[in-house]
Formats: sequence, structure tokens, C-alpha cells
Amino acid sequence: MQNLKFTVETLHGQETIDADVSTLIIAGWAGRDKEAMEHHIRELEALGVARPGSTPTYYRVAAARLTQEAEVEDAGPHSSGEVETFLLSSGGVLYVGVGSDHTDRQVETVGVTISKQICDKPVATSVWCYEDVAAHWDNLILRSHAVIDGQKVLYQEGAVSGLLEPDILIRGYEGRDNLPDGTAMFGGTMPAIGGIRMASRFEAELVDPVLDRRIQFAYDVKVLPIRG
Repeated sequence: MQNLKFTVETLHGQETIDADVSTLIIAGWAGRDKEAMEHHIRELEALGVARPGSTPTYYRVAAARLTQEAEVEDAGPHSSGEVETFLLSSGGVLYVGVGSDHTDRQVETVGVTISKQICDKPVATSVWCYEDVAAHWDNLILRSHAVIDGQKVLYQEGAVSGLLEPDILIRGYEGRDNLPDGTAMFGGTMPAIGGIRMASRFEAELVDPVLDRRIQFAYDVKVLPIRG
């Protein structure tokens, strides 16, 4: 289990919640836009990652992998981030935020499930109530920047309309209409602009152009040496 604190940005102000997360799910290959998803599959195939047998695929990851720290540590220089929506069920309320499905690309060629497990999953410290954005969900925008060789570049950008809607993802996991309390789910990503690359820093945001607000977070990647 992982305990995380979030600032809930509501339509009427802010409040703080303590969330005990006992179940973490990564929804992979979750594109609504089949062409864009196929592009992402080919990106990973180019790195040696096997094509999924079905889509979406739900990967269980230890909840302890969730982090709000400003740095992650990875063995070797083979990991990269992916900006994704982050759904959280806590206290009977469904929240939405933003996170990074940080993944070791070298290990991913051996097994996707293993690669998901060995990297921390950073998430922002702020969330919104899902009911506040549900009616205009497709207007939300995901965006990420990466610092590669000392240069900050636009890494990913697109509307969440290219990804499966939360209710479809939730129902597809266990056939339920709601996430059980204490459950978090990452909602899929879009292709990387210029292809998947490793970076020393990853910055991401979820933008709501209708209510004119955004959730942002960033983290540095510390590379640990591999000795054998």
C-alpha cells in the first residue's frame, strides 16, 4: 500500500486528501485512435517490444511504485517517461490527475509486465474531481517535455480524445462500473514526437482548456551504474 497526499482543486477552492492506494493498474495500448495506437506499437516494436495480444492490456504494478518525489533512480540509462491521465478512487470519489508510466525500455524487450514493475511511477500532487471534467473530457490535453542531451524538447502532445474514455477503461478491467476504493489506474499514452528517447528530466501536464486550469509535475532521472 502507498499513502499519498493530494491537493484537490475543485470548482470552489482547494482541499487536501490522504489517499491509501492498495491497487495500481497500468492500462496499456489504450488508444481510441487506432492509427495512433498502431504508431505507438510500431515505436515499441522498433525497440524489440512484442506486439500485444489484445488491447487494452491491464498490467498490475505494486502500489508502492507510486511516487511524488522530484527524482527517480533507475539502473542504467534505458528508461523513459510517458505522460498519462491518472485515475484515483478514494473515499467514494473518483479523481483525475496526471502521471508518468516511467518504463525501462531494455527490460521491456524481455517482458512488458516486468518492465512496468521495476520503475517508479511519478504522479502530480494535485487532482481534480472527475465529475467536474466528465462532460468535457475529450477537451483535456496531455503534454510532456523531456530534457535530452541538455535540450528541452516537446516530447508528447495530444487531446485525451485519442485515448479510451475512463468509464470504458474501468469497465474493461473487471467489468465494474466504478474503481474500488484505494485503486489507481493510468489511462494510456500517445506517441512520442520524434520517437521514444531517454531523458535526464521529464515534465508533464494535464490541461483543461474549458475551465482554464492545468496540473503539472516534473522529475529528474538519476542513472545508477550497472555492475553485472
